[in-house]
Amino acid sequence: MITVETKQQFIHLVGSENYDDSKVGRLVYSYDATPQFQSMPDAVIAPRNTEEVAEIVKICNKNHIPIVPRGSGTNLCAGTCPTEGGLVLLFKHMNQILEIDEENLTVTVQPGVITLDMIHAVEEKGLFYPPDPSSMKISTIGGNINENSGGLRGLKYGVTRDYVIALEAVMPNGDIIRTGGKLAKDVAGYDLTRLFVGSEGTLCIITEATLKLVPMPETKKTILALYQDLEAAARSVSKIISNKIIPTTLEFLDQPTLQVVEDFVKIGLPTNVKAVLLIEQDGPQEVVDRDIQKIAQVCTSEQAVSVQVAESEEQADALRTARRSALSALARLKPTTILEDATVPRSEIAKMVTAINDIAEQYNVKICTFGHAGDGNLHPTCPTDSRDHDEIERVEQAFAAIFEKAIELGGTITGEHGVGEMKAPYLELKLGKEGIAAMKTLKQAFDPNNIMNPGKIFAKDERKRVVVTT
Repeated sequence: MITVETKQQFIHLVGSENYDDSKVGRLVYSYDATPQFQSMPDAVIAPRNTEEVAEIVKICNKNHIPIVPRGSGTNLCAGTCPTEGGLVLLFKHMNQILEIDEENLTVTVQPGVITLDMIHAVEEKGLFYPPDPSSMKISTIGGNINENSGGLRGLKYGVTRDYVIALEAVMPNGDIIRTGGKLAKDVAGYDLTRLFVGSEGTLCIITEATLKLVPMPETKKTILALYQDLEAAARSVSKIISNKIIPTTLEFLDQPTLQVVEDFVKIGLPTNVKAVLLIEQDGPQEVVDRDIQKIAQVCTSEQAVSVQVAESEEQADALRTARRSALSALARLKPTTILEDATVPRSEIAKMVTAINDIAEQYNVKICTFGHAGDGNLHPTCPTDSRDHDEIERVEQAFAAIFEKAIELGGTITGEHGVGEMKAPYLELKLGKEGIAAMKTLKQAFDPNNIMNPGKIFAKDERKRVVVTT
């Protein structure tokens, strides 16, 4: 609870224009992109620099006030829902690209920088930042780092953690530390940089990040493979990889998803097939040509009814945009859209796709499946209505079954969305009691007063699925 005295301390620090505890102001930041989760914060604050962040944290730590760092709120795990009230921390003033270092191939940014703005800035220098979450037009780098975001290019290039090489962070006691550096090698002590990436704001507040860049690929090609058999499409994914080809992008969309996406984007996507694979390769021209030819041969051998090469970059970009719009398109079907990201080894994709369809039938719910098939990261998505309590219960049972199946196949409950509050009850499936205990030991050591984004990652006795009154 924020007292009158504490409120005055915050206002003295950041100015009254950067502190908001009005009902409307708090309501705006009481939820994120995750359906069915909402909690009112006590106030919202927007610091202007790292030193102000540190002082805010010191006040919160002294008074045991929860603090929730927030980017654009595009996460899908209730990671920025202020579960226990407290202070929501915004980075709208800390949104600068501080440096693009062409000698060391790095970019240094503040956490409030929009992902796509940074990507465009480095591309103007002929450089490339590969992580490309579908929300990149509005998501921030700070949010990407907290959730360890992935994207369509994750198969070949990896996720956010693979590109974060240095951080400035404010610890729960208000100390400011720096980790890593512009180095190809650094094995000095514990790797705090990698620990903080994906920690969802539960260990520290990131105030600056240095990211690794790579040269812009020389060229790229995109193909669309059409299938009348879901399992044949899934088998193609494994066979492409087993042929020692690692495409930039290897995406899967089933027929229900295709139909909804085409209705949304209207670019002529085929809707009379059971599934498509959207595949892209980049690199030197001769490598791209060779790989695309081999990929087409693999798809044809696995019963693809058609393999189409994009005739222009405009056509290829339209296909990528269509894939990125899948969630938006599905969200138009019903008032509530629940999207998950169960992930399995890519050799198990066919089994997982079949299992998802069987589970949907078992629980009598509609599930559309799309996702990053090349790295085993599927997005089963259920259009539903939170007001239909019977259906919501069946939806939750279905997703619990999907998580269990993913673990059974050697997978995980989340490949890129994070744990947050939404998946906390399922984390033990992946880590076991001993793994949870080890993580709690870390959390206690870093944040003994539990002020850093409390209620995330670790499950409570009951799932909090209610909307609080305002």
